[in-house]
Amino acid sequence: MGPDAALISTMSLIIGTIITVSSNHWVMAWAGLEINTLAIIPLISKSHHPRAIEASTKYFLVQAAASATLLFSSMINAWTTGQWDITQMTNPTSCLLLTLAIATKLGLAPFHFWYPEVLQGSSMTTALILSTLMKFPPITILFLTSHSLNPTLLTTMAILSTALGGWMGLNQTQTRKILAFSSISHLGWMTIIIIHDPQLTLLTFYLYSLITSTLFLTLNTTNTLTLSTLMTSWTKTPMLNVMLLLTLLSLAGLPPLTGFMPKWLIIQELTKQDMTTSATLIAMLSLLSLFFYLRLAYYSTITLSPNSVNHMKQWSTSKQANINIAITTALSSMLLPLSPLILTST
Repeated sequence: MGPDAALISTMSLIIGTIITVSSNHWVMAWAGLEINTLAIIPLISKSHHPRAIEASTKYFLVQAAASATLLFSSMINAWTTGQWDITQMTNPTSCLLLTLAIATKLGLAPFHFWYPEVLQGSSMTTALILSTLMKFPPITILFLTSHSLNPTLLTTMAILSTALGGWMGLNQTQTRKILAFSSISHLGWMTIIIIHDPQLTLLTFYLYSLITSTLFLTLNTTNTLTLSTLMTSWTKTPMLNVMLLLTLLSLAGLPPLTGFMPKWLIIQELTKQDMTTSATLIAMLSLLSLFFYLRLAYYSTITLSPNSVNHMKQWSTSKQANINIAITTALSSMLLPLSPLILTST
């Protein structure tokens, strides 16, 4: 991809996100989502590999169907109430269709099947954008309409996402697919609390994006696409692998790392709302995700002697670890003591 095309795609991503996040009208929000979809497709398919073309086709079909469903739900609501305001979603049918559309766009279970395949067909940088920036507009719409949505449906989808994200990530060997199922699992945590505390959902998303960005940047620096190459990455960047270990444990939600903060606050809020059963269930299901995080952490620190394998290994990396990784790694590991300050600001 040439620099001009990359610049146009990047600017379109930013503009589409800003339009959706700042809009108060359903048609403007839909237009921003469409701009985002059209801007990311060249980035997914830029390698011209058949798997990348397949991933971009799947992404386009799924996102177009979800956007059409979202526009249809807003039209039904406008027809029955005369309101195009995003916050005035009162028609039950519209709320149901909107929930399905946003769940499809985010990759929430049971509409998650496209997401791991698209991430697997994308480069590490594009997968990072798909896991963070592209989820921000749908989560913003979910945030603005949270008071109108069905709590039982959202809770069911959240628990299902946490279970499937952990269960299906257990037998994966590709790092991008593991991070895709990790994203599905974390979306379950964000969805279960959005009705009761929308600000906590945004805080969880911000921290998840920070930690996931650190992981993607680190894996991109060490050219790690599978678990077998992760086992030998210590020979290229030993200190970066130590930081990768901390980041993985933070994503798993272990104290005293940053990732513990949102899970702790979500379980606390669910308990206050007399949803102790849901809180216990989602905490137990997150142990499935913890297993493959620990497996990744174990592989990243294991010392494996050089041996004959049937794929190419790089024993030195041509990429230099940049300052962004250092900053995001520090934030991914050490924000927990600042919890009172962060909660006060939100």
